[in-house]
Amino acid sequence: MNAPSPPPSILEAAGCSETRIAAVLGEALAGADDGELFVERSESESLVFDDGRLKAANYDATEGFGLRVVAGETAGYAHASEISEAAIARAASSASLAKRGYAGVAAEPPRGTNAKLYGEDDPLIAPDFAQKVALLQEIDAFARGRDPRVVQVSASIAGERRIVEILRGDGRLLRDVRPLVRLNVSVTVERDGRRESGGSGAGGRASFEAWIRPDSWRGQVDEALRQALVNLDAVSCPAGEMDVVLGPGWNGVLLHEAVGHGLEGDFNRKGTSAFAGRIGERVAAPGVTVVDDGSIPGRRGSLTIDDEGTPTSRTVLIEDGILKGYMHDRMSARLMGMTATGNGRRQSYAYLPMPRMTNTAMLGGTTPQEEMIRSTKRGLYCANFGGGQVDITNGKFVFQCTEAYLIEEGQVTRPVKGATLIGDGPSALTRVSMVGDDFDFDPGIGVCGKAGQGVPVGVGQPSLKIGGLTVGGTSL
Repeated sequence: MNAPSPPPSILEAAGCSETRIAAVLGEALAGADDGELFVERSESESLVFDDGRLKAANYDATEGFGLRVVAGETAGYAHASEISEAAIARAASSASLAKRGYAGVAAEPPRGTNAKLYGEDDPLIAPDFAQKVALLQEIDAFARGRDPRVVQVSASIAGERRIVEILRGDGRLLRDVRPLVRLNVSVTVERDGRRESGGSGAGGRASFEAWIRPDSWRGQVDEALRQALVNLDAVSCPAGEMDVVLGPGWNGVLLHEAVGHGLEGDFNRKGTSAFAGRIGERVAAPGVTVVDDGSIPGRRGSLTIDDEGTPTSRTVLIEDGILKGYMHDRMSARLMGMTATGNGRRQSYAYLPMPRMTNTAMLGGTTPQEEMIRSTKRGLYCANFGGGQVDITNGKFVFQCTEAYLIEEGQVTRPVKGATLIGDGPSALTRVSMVGDDFDFDPGIGVCGKAGQGVPVGVGQPSLKIGGLTVGGTSL
């Protein structure tokens, strides 16, 4: 039996000759340091079931290309939603202006890979639209039946299938098909006129199968309800400086925001990061090891290749408290004399790539969370984070705790509301006194923003004890 023919490329499907396009790109990149043609086709669907009815159902399909010519620190970029030989030729002519007589040497192309970190599933096909609506109705009914105090339920399901093709200056065409799904549940409860909410979500790079099983979505409903009921009993959080114990998993978002961005190559090349020029120095407490790993199969932040064609990898950023390196796209690696780490990412074909995180995590240690609690006389246990604000240049942060408890005389006591953590990432790293043995990743819900671009990411950490953080609250 003959093997099935590979699907046509996006360029071929649009009626373009790959040979002619490669010649146009080669001419545009002559004398440049780097560049590529990035072609994309994506389809996405999202459904929101809120207050007992289908509130929104959206479908979107986009395609287009972006052509980049890099000369030194300058990048010429042109993009269009029309994929045609004429449009690509016009883009090549415009982007080539970045050279303006520049004579560079083409950077070494990214190495090839046979790795596949996810399948080529199409979340828009299965389950079908009617089944997705029925699933959301079932989630809504199940949540309302769990507790008489439930007054509102919101459930959403979203899926995407993105195909990217990267034509390099050496004529290689790299292709990646990227599925992405997510299921979210939010529950609001009411007692004596007081309303509180809780939420849970999960997803990854696969079909919906793993997340729409009854045991999976029912677990999300129960978690959202648990959080909401805890918040019903919460008292105002006292303010002041205290020791803080962070729970595992999603709380790694603080590490991502307050530390991770400062370890991206572009900020360090420009000297605007608190970690610039500090490789080999101690920047964190002993026992603190931080990695970025885009090569974990199925994770939300994982990519077989990044948006420049570089295979993703496990990059050690901090090892036992010592700064070891940064995350690089091809430009920051070339300009800093380092190696690209597979962190060149872009939101879509309409954007330039830049160094971005994939799955960023602090690795586990040996201390049980119970020991961290017992060793704390007065402090705060933060089980879950919500939103936050961070100044990337110095790592100063303000994070809101969506589920937190007081620690008094070595025991977790009352739940509190209105708790915020205030500090700066570089200092917080040096104040880590205990690293837990319960490492976990987030359930697959992260989205990272930078320079107006949003990309899916993962975060992870074990429980941590950090000394002397400022806790903002509504009670003194």
